[in-house]
Amino acid sequence: MSQASAPSTAAPQPLTGTTTSGSGNLGLYTAVVAIWGTSWIGLKLQVGAGVEVLASVSYRFGLAALLLFGWCLLRGHSLRFNRVQHLRMVAQGFLMFTLNYFLFYSAALYLTSGLLAVASSTVILFNLVLGVLFLGQRLDARLVAGVLMGLCGIAAVFWPEVSHFSLSDTGTKGVLLALGGTVCVAFSLTLSAFNQKSGLPVLQTNAYAMAYGTALTVLLGAATGTPFSFALTPEYVGSLLYLSLVASILAFGAYLTLVGRIGPARASYASVLYPIIALGLSTVFEGYQWTPPAVLGLILVLIGNILVLQRKASVR
Repeated sequence: MSQASAPSTAAPQPLTGTTTSGSGNLGLYTAVVAIWGTSWIGLKLQVGAGVEVLASVSYRFGLAALLLFGWCLLRGHSLRFNRVQHLRMVAQGFLMFTLNYFLFYSAALYLTSGLLAVASSTVILFNLVLGVLFLGQRLDARLVAGVLMGLCGIAAVFWPEVSHFSLSDTGTKGVLLALGGTVCVAFSLTLSAFNQKSGLPVLQTNAYAMAYGTALTVLLGAATGTPFSFALTPEYVGSLLYLSLVASILAFGAYLTLVGRIGPARASYASVLYPIIALGLSTVFEGYQWTPPAVLGLILVLIGNILVLQRKASVR
């Protein structure tokens, strides 16, 4: 799953350039787009296996946390942090690996994988709102045009799901859940950027955040009486391994490293491209039916995101 950037007041660096990490940044970016573009199919396989949402989320990030801690110990990375740093990692874990994925896995009960990816790409628009509210960024004509275009595009893509708005309608539930998860992503990545600026390393922070997120997911499951079943099928086990090893450990590590290196704005170009991959896979494997409004809507979302991302930094 996915996910885009937090707002930033600093001018982002280009993906490539004269810096020593230029080619490495491009490689990280390409990996994020490819992995997160394919991860939504894996998420749908998890939901379709009949295992409860909270159980699947806890298995995914519990396994990822164990592997990350093992890697840190093998490489000799320090795992000692103070109480305030742990509290920040708890907050990041709750937003990024508990609440966010609980909402997106729940949305996957009602939406195709491609539509989930498109919904997640709107995190760029939410980040813009966060920048205006908390970072003093100003709105200009380009920003307003990008936001309006993106909102119109989302409305067109999801028109079949929301044309008859009702909280009892499954399509509407899916859209609201996915957008709720996207808001969590925006806040969690803002916190991740802050944690990196305060000196917390990406690898160890991810390990602790995933562990804390898993613990909170298990507690939430226990409080709600959720059964923690497991499906010993090739589809479920295979998707669990892919989502834990590749989509969680590798993709999150690469993406959050990019956020620290080149700034959230440049890193979030991944959110413009991976929905295209996800919709293509959804067309092939899930029978997603393209309609003229959906095509127009996707184009508007992409153009709107690009307008927002290419804005000039404007801070009070």
